Amino acid sequence: MTAANAPSGQQIGLSFDDQEAVVTEVGAGLRTYSAAGGKILDGYAADELAPSGRGQLLIPWPNRIRDGAYELDGHAHQLDLNEIERQNAIHGLVRWSAWSVSEREPERVLLEHVLRPRPGYPFTLELRVEYSLSDGGLAVALTALNTGSEVCPYGAGAHPYLTVASGRVDDAVLQVPAASVLEADERGIPVGAGPVEATGVDFREARPIGTTRLDHCFTGLERDKDGRARVTVDRTTLWADASFPYLMIFTGDGLPDVERRSLAVEPMTCAPNAFVSGDGLILLEPGESHAAAWGIVPPR
Repeated sequence: MTAANAPSGQQIGLSFDDQEAVVTEVGAGLRTYSAAGGKILDGYAADELAPSGRGQLLIPWPNRIRDGAYELDGHAHQLDLNEIERQNAIHGLVRWSAWSVSEREPERVLLEHVLRPRPGYPFTLELRVEYSLSDGGLAVALTALNTGSEVCPYGAGAHPYLTVASGRVDDAVLQVPAASVLEADERGIPVGAGPVEATGVDFREARPIGTTRLDHCFTGLERDKDGRARVTVDRTTLWADASFPYLMIFTGDGLPDVERRSLAVEPMTCAPNAFVSGDGLILLEPGESHAAAWGIVPPR
């Protein structure tokens, strides 16, 4: 299949030592990632339309906005609803847009995209994402610059699904360094927060997931001396820098293409529904930028 007819456009292969990754033109997503011949990312085929958010970037908001409606500076905005069954706007505006490659080397690529004003989000963002492979694994660096004339609301996230050793998340050993978890309603919208030990989803000490169904947003993250929070799934580690105070962990229950075969670990700069609640919401002044980074360290 050529880039001309692949659903995700141009396929950009990266390699370093025993690591391989494929980044896509459409959405600047991470389609595959492997190390030492083993799959680290539960990705998708080149001839597939990215299912269930696999490897996608979630900009200018991650997760959901209730009713797709929010207000900013006294102005009401209405986004298209693309989670129809729950009547939410989900996962931003750039997942299906073409990005341009501006720099490329065997082990790294830099892609750019300009998010133009539209109904519901009348703001302009210049976006950049760099994927790179090194001895430290995979690193992803995101930058957003407000090139418009007004303050704009902004959030970012990513949606990788990590493979598990047995092929079933029940057997996977998970550690999440989070003291708090958000309580969500039936539409996935936060309605409160509480300590993890009171909810049965305390994974501060590594333990098997078992039959626990996870579709939870964690916060109150404990960080190492380098400022990174680290989630471990079996022997794979996903890290997120201080720009990501929230982590969504999802076992894929109810999604036929996932259904507990892999685990989504989603770093997020803001909480679900942040355009309404303001929880973690970034307000970029004209000319202001925001940078964030996350990555994956494969088993060694």
